[in-house]
Amino acid sequence: MSATASSASFVMVGERTNVTGSARFRKLIREGDYAAALAVARDQVEGGATVIDVNMDEGLLDSEAAMVTFLNLMAAEPDIARVPVMVDSSKWTVIEAGLKCLQGKGIVNSISLKEGEDAFVHHAKLVRRYGAAMVVMAFDETGQADTYQRKIDICARSYKILTEKVGVLPEDIIFDPNIFAVATGIEEHNNYGVDFIEATRWIRQNLQGAHVSGGVSNLSFSFRGNEPVREAMHTVFLYHAIAAGMDFGIVNAGQLGVYDELDPELRELCEDVVLNRRPDATERLVDAAPRYAGTGAKEKVADLAWRSLPVEKRLEHALVHGITEFIVEDTEEARLAAARPLHVIEGPLMAGMNVVGDLFGAGKMFLPQVVKSARVMKQAVAWLMPFMEKEKEELGITEDSSAGTVLMATVKGDVHDIGKNIVGVVLACNNFKVVDLGVMVPAQKILDTAREVKADIIGLSGLITPSLDEMCHVAAEMERQGFELPLMIGGATTSRIHTAVKIHPNYARGQAVYVTDASRAVGVASSLLSDRKVVYIDDIRAEYARIAEEHARGREEKRRLTIADARANRFSPDWSGYVPPKPSFLGTRVFESYDLAKLVPFIDWTPFFSTWEMRGHFPQILDDATYGKAARPLYEDARGMLKQMVEEKWLTARAVIGFWPANAVGDDIELYTDDSRQERLATFHGLRQQMARGNTRANFSITDFVAPRETGLADYLGAFAVSTGFGEDAVAERFARANDDYSKILSQSLADRLAEAFAERMHALVRREFWGYAPDEALTPEEIIAEKYRGIRPAPGYPAQPDHTEKATLFSLLEATEKAGIQLTESYAMWPGAAVSGLYFSHPDSQYFGVGKIDADQVADYAARKGWDMATAEKWLAPILNYEPKRAVVEKAG
Repeated sequence: MSATASSASFVMVGERTNVTGSARFRKLIREGDYAAALAVARDQVEGGATVIDVNMDEGLLDSEAAMVTFLNLMAAEPDIARVPVMVDSSKWTVIEAGLKCLQGKGIVNSISLKEGEDAFVHHAKLVRRYGAAMVVMAFDETGQADTYQRKIDICARSYKILTEKVGVLPEDIIFDPNIFAVATGIEEHNNYGVDFIEATRWIRQNLQGAHVSGGVSNLSFSFRGNEPVREAMHTVFLYHAIAAGMDFGIVNAGQLGVYDELDPELRELCEDVVLNRRPDATERLVDAAPRYAGTGAKEKVADLAWRSLPVEKRLEHALVHGITEFIVEDTEEARLAAARPLHVIEGPLMAGMNVVGDLFGAGKMFLPQVVKSARVMKQAVAWLMPFMEKEKEELGITEDSSAGTVLMATVKGDVHDIGKNIVGVVLACNNFKVVDLGVMVPAQKILDTAREVKADIIGLSGLITPSLDEMCHVAAEMERQGFELPLMIGGATTSRIHTAVKIHPNYARGQAVYVTDASRAVGVASSLLSDRKVVYIDDIRAEYARIAEEHARGREEKRRLTIADARANRFSPDWSGYVPPKPSFLGTRVFESYDLAKLVPFIDWTPFFSTWEMRGHFPQILDDATYGKAARPLYEDARGMLKQMVEEKWLTARAVIGFWPANAVGDDIELYTDDSRQERLATFHGLRQQMARGNTRANFSITDFVAPRETGLADYLGAFAVSTGFGEDAVAERFARANDDYSKILSQSLADRLAEAFAERMHALVRREFWGYAPDEALTPEEIIAEKYRGIRPAPGYPAQPDHTEKATLFSLLEATEKAGIQLTESYAMWPGAAVSGLYFSHPDSQYFGVGKIDADQVADYAARKGWDMATAEKWLAPILNYEPKRAVVEKAG
């Protein structure tokens, strides 16, 4: 067989009529352009597809309606209707709706044992009733099959159930043993292509009559953006998989090469990778890939003088400078010279990382450089691991050479993890074993996992203020359940004061320790596990007792106005001569798949560098005497990745904005259904500053910037929610699978910056067009970032509007979840994490401010306006209370 695509027994399933895999098709379906969407299907058939895969699983679509509409239209097109349809969905209701539309025999994609045998049998019976064939994923109750043995075991079990219990004909079973990405840089992934091919061979020989299929494009995900290499990899893979018995494949029909006509060198490189024929196959294909993409750049002339140093110094140089090019050969040289492989890690590698740690601690290296050092360390350790495992097996060694196990998690309700990821990398660089549970992790899962992995330390992270209360809960549960492990606390909203006053008292058995930033994490973790642990903890407890005492005294000493006096000193613009501007529309407007290129000029790079713990203003930081050496290459890497993000559409940007008639009523803002202002639509509740200011400055509330109802003025309020996080998780996961923490964190940092840029871009459009109160505004992006414009956009949960629960009203008004796909967690964090929401105020005197601490009278007043009891109000307003609630923060058992 010389050309994969021409095999008489091979069925090509066209993949482009799938909203999850084709951005173009998704856009056409969302816009209702079914004529153009049909053209996509037609192109697939003309390109050689003999089955069309149709998938409408997208959060903003009515998937069932879209599936029915499209399939009915396809049935009316003779040149498309001549091929069978594969109805593809993760929702049974969508599959069933599609099956009802089909003329002739269809295929269901897919069913599996993922939800257990009962659900598997139930779905299989329904598919059989509709007379369709079925794709059966190699997926069971414990997850996807990734090895040859798991693949054949699950397929054999599924075959037995289907043929013996359900009565499915073997020829109606199409197994998908899972095609995974190869050439990711992770050694465990190198055999994925071989495992699929050999599983295919086994299925065709042992499960008589069954077919084999797979999503071919998954194979080459590591080379996304380099279509010539991807095409060659698919062609080579199919050549061998078809020979083994693969007779279905979900592919982009028309974009497959002919095996015999591939460039001989590229074919050999791809074959080495797909068939795992040599240990350096990935590196060789990665090195050659740019030549085939036509984007090869001139190589920089490298100074290789360090290559003449002894191997220990070469390893140190590679670690300090983040150079991976020679790490395997140098690590192997060190291994051959050492008595045991472990000695290479404990000796020259840890010595090199100690240099990195010392330079980092001394402020001579910075986070971007440390994260690059981590890549080098991981490659070296990955090379040594097989030798170490073999030695352990031969000698019966059970020792753990790590400095300790740290379990990390972002607490329940919170989705932010960039800072946690950075801390994890820094700890791993210093020989700590890091177990990362991810985001939105419930307390009990944290504690159960800590027992399971025998954690030495638990680390909690959170960004939004409700996370502070959740951290208190975790600490109290650790106390109740008898834990004595140290508890490290970190995140944007956490502080030494909060840890001392709120978290520490809940955990008397152990010790909660606040960690300022990643640069301190190693020192804290090492001290908590060192011989001087007792002295270290005693010092912390003494410090926290002093902080708690000062905090209590500070509350007593700071005089605050009563809420009545604060309202008497409210900010009062001259409403008599003011004409509130009217927006160009009322209600909401949605922005789908917004052009990322239009957001780039609005990026504020200063917070980007802060994420990497480099403080300074952009662009001055690039030439800063302290940070410049690290900041400039980081910026170059970021700009390079940003260019790829935009050109290759790694992320999808969505937004919804809205405007409504509004007036202030006391410390609230009432919104109305229309300009008659007779029917109230919603209410935003404001909080007012109570700090004693004399008569020099007003005590602000956000309500002061909207015309009071008694003025008779017809004012308006705007709102927005934007996100550039759709696709962010897939990008981060791709880099994580490739063992590339640096690129993972870089991509997350850029997604966050793009979200803020999107908010800035939309606000500019609001001022100039949609609200139009500044139509002649001609500010530069730099001036916009510096907020030299009229109006503000405060966000719930932030200083001017500290109550996170106000986001519920905001999201309800905007229908942000339904219209833009942005969701709220139970703690009112936004998902995806790269998201921004808030209110628009147009008054020329509106300004940002912080509410600051408030007293019990205002809390009680606010609770009454919100319809809360006092305990609920104190929970959500805890960070700004100027008193200690009388009720116990946490009820302790026993």
